[in-house]
Amino acid sequence: MKTELLAPAGNLVKAKFALIYGADAVYIGGKQFSLRARASNFDLSMIKELVDFAHGINKKVYVTMNIVFHDEDNKGLDKYLLELEKINVDAIICSNMLVIEKAKELTNLEIHLSTQFSVANSLLANFFYDQGIKRVVLARETSLVEINTINKNTKADLEVFIHGGMCVSYSGRCTLSNYMVLRDANRGGCAHSCRWLYNLYEKANLISEDFDFQMSSKDLEATNYIKDLLEFNIASLKVEGRMKSIHYIATVINTYRRMIDDYYNGYLREVSLYQEELKKAENRLTSFGFFGGDTTTMQQLYNSRSESPTKEFIGIVKDYHNETKTLIIQQRNYFQPGDKIEILMPNKTIIQFIAKELFDEENNKIDAARHPLQIIKIKLPISIEKNSMVRKVLN
Repeated sequence: MKTELLAPAGNLVKAKFALIYGADAVYIGGKQFSLRARASNFDLSMIKELVDFAHGINKKVYVTMNIVFHDEDNKGLDKYLLELEKINVDAIICSNMLVIEKAKELTNLEIHLSTQFSVANSLLANFFYDQGIKRVVLARETSLVEINTINKNTKADLEVFIHGGMCVSYSGRCTLSNYMVLRDANRGGCAHSCRWLYNLYEKANLISEDFDFQMSSKDLEATNYIKDLLEFNIASLKVEGRMKSIHYIATVINTYRRMIDDYYNGYLREVSLYQEELKKAENRLTSFGFFGGDTTTMQQLYNSRSESPTKEFIGIVKDYHNETKTLIIQQRNYFQPGDKIEILMPNKTIIQFIAKELFDEENNKIDAARHPLQIIKIKLPISIEKNSMVRKVLN
């Protein structure tokens, strides 16, 4: 069995980009029963459109149903499950026995157990397998050694997070947001209170400066452990980030796609090469999470604020005209003639060139691309795939 690469998607466009940039499957949240319900625009018609698109290229779609249910959340559950089966989604990701039992009773949907259930041992994984759960998403608090042990002793397929945000609370079961802004983190409303800046006191003495303390973990980046996970034959490697940009999704998924393919093709490169590519999309400090065992201060942010928006992403390729050797770009960030440009294509090819001249949509020469979503034309003798990512090389 070849290990699956599973990508997040907050909307239909991001989902399609994730799939064309190398994901074997995407997971999405609908407008109900999902921890990203507030952010999702996936109504049933959009889920169907995505499933049809994914199945057309032999890929899969999983739908999350992983909120902590209150009585008012049960409304419409039966109908929703039946609709998902009718749409032919490939699996649902659950964290609640109500949903699991209803899905088994009413449908033939494949069921995956969410990381919210905090499975961190093989006995529990086997228990859920015997209840009809095909795949278990392990708690992010499991180490590489524990993952290997669980994998050897369970009948269920395992899914492991390899990249993205890490919750300060155990497997995401946090109530900071509930208390601070009345938004229930376990029902799709997390306000990321752990990432806010706080004053830190020891008794009455201020020991931080200018609201600079935070409780957040560094983001997960597991490139140093991918080879091990592939050798363990883990069923699925999962990226987090349904709220992230198209550029983030394309860059991160494409990088892990290359890494996985390189492993299977027998020429895995130096890990630093993949890490450098990932840095082009990251804007927070990263660490290896719990893969090495219990974490230390090195895996936390505390007073080291790290957000610094990446500036390399400058556009998306809308088309390439072979007759005129013209590249058509929809601009996202400022660039100008003379800049060194890098293009990442869905087929994993990366090319670089100097943008000597820029033209607007009416073929007028311009001195810079200043306006977001502006159509920019560049003469280029190399054919470029549609939906390629365009970046400015900063060094």
